[in-house]
Amino acid sequence: MIAGPSLVLAAAPLYLAPYATTTLTRILIFGLLAASLDLLVGVVGLPSLGHAAFFGVGAYAAAWTAGHSTASPMALVVAVLAAAVVSLVAGSVAVRSSGVFFLMLTLAVGELMQQAADSWASVTGGSNGLYGVPAPSLWGHVVDQPATTYWYVLTFFVLGMVVLRLASTSSPGMVLRGVRDSEIRMRALGYPTTRVKLGAFVVAGAVAGLAGGLLAAQQRLVTPADVGFTTSALALLAVVIGGTGSWWGPCLGAALVIVIRDMLGASIDGHGPLALGLMFVLVVYLMPAGIARFRARRNVS
Repeated sequence: MIAGPSLVLAAAPLYLAPYATTTLTRILIFGLLAASLDLLVGVVGLPSLGHAAFFGVGAYAAAWTAGHSTASPMALVVAVLAAAVVSLVAGSVAVRSSGVFFLMLTLAVGELMQQAADSWASVTGGSNGLYGVPAPSLWGHVVDQPATTYWYVLTFFVLGMVVLRLASTSSPGMVLRGVRDSEIRMRALGYPTTRVKLGAFVVAGAVAGLAGGLLAAQQRLVTPADVGFTTSALALLAVVIGGTGSWWGPCLGAALVIVIRDMLGASIDGHGPLALGLMFVLVVYLMPAGIARFRARRNVS
């Protein structure tokens, strides 16, 4: 399921202009963030408004590591570990709730992380962020061109998607879906539902951290906005538009969000958010289960 599209994506820079390649790189990064959020929303049934907290932690961790130690892929390892630790701490509290309470707790986590990024200037650069992040280096070669950066991001995008795919379709994934459908029943069957949800929360946070590390490598800049509510809301919007519970739906939603906000918005005098809102209304009205689920229903009928 992943190999075919990956081969097509791998050949994209050979036919695209540098700007289009850079845009596609941003789509891959944001798509990985949206897909990690869908593990919570579509598989476990836990909608989050603070998922960008782990995305931002990964970005800051990778940027700081690249600037002070090494610009190799080890910076991504640090990003994943940092995001996993933060998600473990936050999830230990958040997964004990559900519904609106879970939503508000994750929102609070996101706001706390944004405030920390904004005020801890000695580490995060404060409101200016961390800029001039060194480009990744592989075997002595600096990855700083649009095509090479794209392939670097694509490699780890595929790795992250494989992890999410395994987490959602393996035996633990079936347990997660059972918790989503009826947590009380799963608890009665003897499953430790709190630990199960915490495990999913940590996996989703770790993959979001990987996406954040890729953002630092591609953008070479990390700011508190990358941790904030707007990023979380856009990721959730991508999941809803693309369709929950589908491995490619959130990626499609992420592509639409990036294209409408960044490319179409520039051509209509900066009204990208307005166009994005109109698209969201149309999708919810015409395809309430998202684009991926709409296609699935049409195939069945």
